[in-house]
Amino acid sequence: MNSRKSKKIRRFIQTALLKLRWLVPGIGVKRWILVIIIGTTMLGVGLAFTLLDIYRTVPDSWLLPVIKIISLQFIQARLIRALIFGTLGLALIVAGITGLNRSLLRPFLRPGKNIIDTMAEYRRKEKGPRIVVIGGGTGLASILRGLKEYSRNITAVVTVADDGGSSGEIRKSVGILPPGDIRNCLAALSNDEELLSQIFQYRFASGAGLNGHSLGNLLITALTEITGSFEEAVAETGRVLAVQGKVLPSTLKNINLVAEVALPDKKVNVNVRGESEIGKVGGKVLRVWLDPANPTTFPPTLQAILAADLIIVGPGSLYTSVIANLLVPDLVDAIKASRAYKFYICNVATQRGETDGYSCEDHLKSIEKHTGTRLFDLVVANNRFDGRLPEGVDWVKVKQGDRHYQFYQSDLVDNENPWRHDSGKIARVVLDLYMERTGPLSGREPISSI
Repeated sequence: MNSRKSKKIRRFIQTALLKLRWLVPGIGVKRWILVIIIGTTMLGVGLAFTLLDIYRTVPDSWLLPVIKIISLQFIQARLIRALIFGTLGLALIVAGITGLNRSLLRPFLRPGKNIIDTMAEYRRKEKGPRIVVIGGGTGLASILRGLKEYSRNITAVVTVADDGGSSGEIRKSVGILPPGDIRNCLAALSNDEELLSQIFQYRFASGAGLNGHSLGNLLITALTEITGSFEEAVAETGRVLAVQGKVLPSTLKNINLVAEVALPDKKVNVNVRGESEIGKVGGKVLRVWLDPANPTTFPPTLQAILAADLIIVGPGSLYTSVIANLLVPDLVDAIKASRAYKFYICNVATQRGETDGYSCEDHLKSIEKHTGTRLFDLVVANNRFDGRLPEGVDWVKVKQGDRHYQFYQSDLVDNENPWRHDSGKIARVVLDLYMERTGPLSGREPISSI
């Protein structure tokens, strides 16, 4: 019997504590609870005046005993009566707010998440810094996957020079901008990466006209034709996936990437046209440029950069993803003009046919060569080199000696795929470094210097 009573007491206490979680900072409901309490109190005062008037003016009848019972007149101490009514009133208000919010937010709750945790998480991310990430490929998707745990104010800027695979075929046959990198970023920022984004990323392995195409590319293509606008199609796709942020192209111009490549054992350099072809030549990339040159930047992209608190360039393929974006002149000017902190995330490993033998400094020199300026306040690089890399791939290391940039090194590698960044590690390091410059991040320990 005692055991049963203790279980009931514990259950009651747990329920009460759960209800009190509505009052924790950051959820944004305390002010509205206060408004409801004030309104209810005023309503109660008005009702009390009405009952008092009835009590004093109506003739002695059946109504008076009822009023006495309802108002607990049989309890002599007024303070006790006030506490009883106050406690009941507050409990009903909290229960009503909880039930109302549960009913209203039920369609938006993820499985395994209660309403309080969902609201607290949403409010925390809503207050996160405005972050712009510039890059492409799997590197950009990886860092976005980690950053979305800290902020909803994320903008991914993606190059539109891709001409290979499914994106290339759609670009040639339909005449729209390549959707591949944009699709990867939308999936990475999705609120439901376990199922919906997996469907979105599904690639057909067979079928006439479907072989090699991903469902996401086809969806973006279809929405482009329906809406008549590529950027509107991307926005609508983001709504379908419930993405935590935005994915924007660097430009809406139909551009191609061209590279000057020095071939091994040959004195003549060759020009290679097409992002997908550059890595296949097997030479050393000397420079890259866009054709047509000097495309205009997508205006919302400029607005996002100028309004950013933190701008991150990389990770991603140096020439075909990172520099391809930075070749858009207005975009670089916006980065320089922005008052945001500017971080460069150096790749963990080299890329065959593009950055063979490159150090971290080599990556930076190439960016400076193509942009004509220094862009970054801090360079974040990996310092763990104990994983097994694919054949022909080497670690990207920071050289010792004179440095033109401030470097921060940490373990950034994915344990299963050591040539790539771990999304959680890189996001935590970047956010901690940013918060060290702007103020402490509530509830988290600062990182130690390396």
